[in-house]
Amino acid sequence: MGQPFISICIPAYKRLPFLTRLLNSIAEQTYTDFEVILSDDSPDDTVSDFLKSYEHHFMIHYFKNNPSLGTPANWNLAISKAHGEWIKLMHDDDWFTDKDSLQQFADATKQGPKFIYAAYSNFLEHNQTKQLVQHKSKAIQNILKQPLLLLSENIIGPPSVTLFHKSISEKYDERMKWRVDLEYYIRILQQEKEVYAISQNLIQVGVSESQVTNYCINVPSVELPEGHILLTKYGTAPLKNIIVFDAWWRILRNCGIRSLQDLTQFGDQYWPTCIQQMVLLQSKFSSHFLKKGIFSKMGMTYSYIQNYIQGKL
Repeated sequence: MGQPFISICIPAYKRLPFLTRLLNSIAEQTYTDFEVILSDDSPDDTVSDFLKSYEHHFMIHYFKNNPSLGTPANWNLAISKAHGEWIKLMHDDDWFTDKDSLQQFADATKQGPKFIYAAYSNFLEHNQTKQLVQHKSKAIQNILKQPLLLLSENIIGPPSVTLFHKSISEKYDERMKWRVDLEYYIRILQQEKEVYAISQNLIQVGVSESQVTNYCINVPSVELPEGHILLTKYGTAPLKNIIVFDAWWRILRNCGIRSLQDLTQFGDQYWPTCIQQMVLLQSKFSSHFLKKGIFSKMGMTYSYIQNYIQGKL
């Protein structure tokens, strides 16, 4: 058997109902030049035993992690085992929308860019409803000029909506868990300078209480250390873009950082002056006041002008 064109890499962890849904959607794809890599973080053999029922559908290359790697190390492990020309990471709670979804991904590889992503739907598990997420061409052009705009809004989406060429050697930063996909995209966009966006809804993204969003968003012990990693990697120059600056303003506001001690308690001892000045300005106002959009935006604009004039950006 020759090298597959696409490697579908699945980092799994116990959740058999979700995994069943994903594997069933793979089994019905009209495009068949693929392999499945499954990297299992489960503490028992439930997943490995379950996979035996799929042996007649397609070949699954199974890898058991002992001990468990956690995310995103499990993502990286699955990708490292791929043999395909193109890599398709799929989280175990996501699945393909239609039978020709993988075919449309394969067709998109002819467009030239080595990084591809598609429109998708968020599927809310608790009430079984869908929310379509489509891409705006202007926003795509803007992030190509300044990838850190993704800090304001991740317009690409979760990893399951992407497809990338094997020549992209970037790995997910295993120090991160909340903004890990965003930071990965930033490095790829800086490297590749172009992407291809598929307008069709090709992926269903399962949204449930078990997702990382529920225990990471606006949590200082997560947001600040990861934010500091971003600042260390990319510096403060991107904050010259007021949208990136505003993203940082909102992170500090939403995490309730009211003093420099709060800042250093959850992050690093050293923070750039522009971030410190944001905190000091926000500390002059009540949290209730800052939650009012127009007043928060006015404060952010004043802080941006102050930092810009003082050469802190």
